[in-house]
Amino acid sequence: MAARDEEFSEYVVHRRKQLRRIAYLLCGDVHKAEDLVQTALMKLYVAWPRVQRAGNVDAYVRRILVNSGIDESRRPWRREAPGLDGLDEPVMASPAVEDRSAVLAALATLPLGQRRVVVLRHFLGMSIDETAADLHCSPGTVKSQNARALARLTELLTAQFGTVGGQDR
Repeated sequence: MAARDEEFSEYVVHRRKQLRRIAYLLCGDVHKAEDLVQTALMKLYVAWPRVQRAGNVDAYVRRILVNSGIDESRRPWRREAPGLDGLDEPVMASPAVEDRSAVLAALATLPLGQRRVVVLRHFLGMSIDETAADLHCSPGTVKSQNARALARLTELLTAQFGTVGGQDR
């Protein structure tokens, strides 16, 4: 039991920052992202021996994050607005670069399915097949969602900056 706890703790120490980034990109809110990571780590701890034997802990945790994000977005209280108008504003991470904040803002406007595909494909560098497996959909769905999302992101960023990828549009 002590070895299990030590291995799990070591995994969390090394991966927590990346898990927070993934969760933030999936939900667009720092507080919700932290909740998603906590939920994912609780579920991972319960399944740790089995997941570790299977050998792909990162894929399992990503799947938990995506599924937990879906579950949380369906809960009725998640549709409520923050409490005290003007006093209970969500805290946003302060980006270091203006372009980065523009990309994150544009990403937040995408529908949830498209946002998940973009995060897994482009922020995490996963292949089409890996993304399809994580999202439990076909590779064709990943391709179409990705194409729509990139077109929309290009449209939004071109409107803001006039160029995307060094080319005038």
